[in-house]
Amino acid sequence: MDLKQIGEEIALHQLKIGAIKLQPENPFTWASGWKSPIYNDNRRLLFFPEMIDLVVDGFRDIMADRDLNNVDKLIIAGTATAGIPHGAMLAYSTSSSFVYVREKQKEHGMGNQIEGIDPGEDFGGEEVLLIEDLISTGGSSAATVAALRKRGGKVSDCFCIFDYGFPKAVQMFNGEIPFRNEETLLEPCIVSSLLTYPVLLEVAITHGFVDKGQEEFLLSWYKDPESWSNAWKAEHPE
Repeated sequence: MDLKQIGEEIALHQLKIGAIKLQPENPFTWASGWKSPIYNDNRRLLFFPEMIDLVVDGFRDIMADRDLNNVDKLIIAGTATAGIPHGAMLAYSTSSSFVYVREKQKEHGMGNQIEGIDPGEDFGGEEVLLIEDLISTGGSSAATVAALRKRGGKVSDCFCIFDYGFPKAVQMFNGEIPFRNEETLLEPCIVSSLLTYPVLLEVAITHGFVDKGQEEFLLSWYKDPESWSNAWKAEHPE
């Protein structure tokens, strides 16, 4: 099964169980503040062993494509919280070390942001593969790459289950624009995804989850989600 087929299987399963919701008439609010007609909860995949296997197998296929199987010591890092289970299972299946990364440093205990190594240690230049469940606007994912590199990790790749492919996120990972509100640019990091928005929309249309009018609406949002969000909020003040 190639990566597009894996993405199609994930999309169809998510749509069937309601883990991916499409609400053009009643958009969701993302953590970034954007309004969006789609919400994707990849955590729902964890209830289905066959989907866990599919995700891990897909990530292993990307590892082979990226020649990460030949790295002497590979460390896999999952983002808290949704990247942790899939990252941990990938690490287990490949006999790799595993850590997970919080969004920010704890304010108690040892004050860790990265769990799995001692606060006084670093990665010593070893290859660290970041596992995300989803990349949308890209800021938090790019910040996680920066946090791992700050601790001495060589982070060349980020794998995710679902990637919208927004130009803003692509530019962040290419080091063309700052991530979040910081002035620093990210040294380029390659993003590889099992499922993309165009494939999701194709599956939703093929299997009747959206009609023609909704398809056009979802495509118009995708072309410029930030402007669409601003316009929607202006028309629907809270």
